[in-house]
Amino acid sequence: MNVVSRGFVGRRRDRDPRIPPGQYLESGFPVLSAGPTPDVHPDRWRLDVTAVDGTRSSLAWPDLMALPSETVTVDIHCVTKWSKLDTTWSGVPLDAVVGARTAGATHALVHSYGGYTTNLPLADLLGGRAWIAHAYDGRPLTPEHGGPARLLVPHLYFWKSAKWVREIELLRDDTPGFWEALGYHDYGDPWREQRYVGD
Repeated sequence: MNVVSRGFVGRRRDRDPRIPPGQYLESGFPVLSAGPTPDVHPDRWRLDVTAVDGTRSSLAWPDLMALPSETVTVDIHCVTKWSKLDTTWSGVPLDAVVGARTAGATHALVHSYGGYTTNLPLADLLGGRAWIAHAYDGRPLTPEHGGPARLLVPHLYFWKSAKWVREIELLRDDTPGFWEALGYHDYGDPWREQRYVGD
């Protein structure tokens, strides 16, 4: 009598431990978007930061480039189940972008050119956990991958890393973004497989 059911092979020993459950390794870089790719030239790009009290500050492209930039190598994980390891980005840490404007805020609603939004706890954007990325693999970020600048939050599913970022709205309370309002998980931790509401 077999103790183990036919077809059961247990945990694969050759699986890279950096790939979360339910994900597969992707060698390319798939392009997924909720709408058409906006045409945003750096000369016209602006990033607004709106504080809880409604005051707003704005960065033009030269302002962003003047802030201290970092180059980071991180793994990224898409909710559609692909993971890409050792991706290299250059960008400005969110700490430098929002500065001291966080008083009273617990969350952020990130807005993109084209109307896309996504919500995140403020704690997930600060402390060296997120960047406004402007380069990928040593080259300026292309429009299909969110250029000229996108949010990069690699520890969450990649829909949280909003492309074509144009505003960070700081909030007292959580407000669902585009996919979250359509049934995606509010937080999106790939290691807990938080793809949809209830996961």
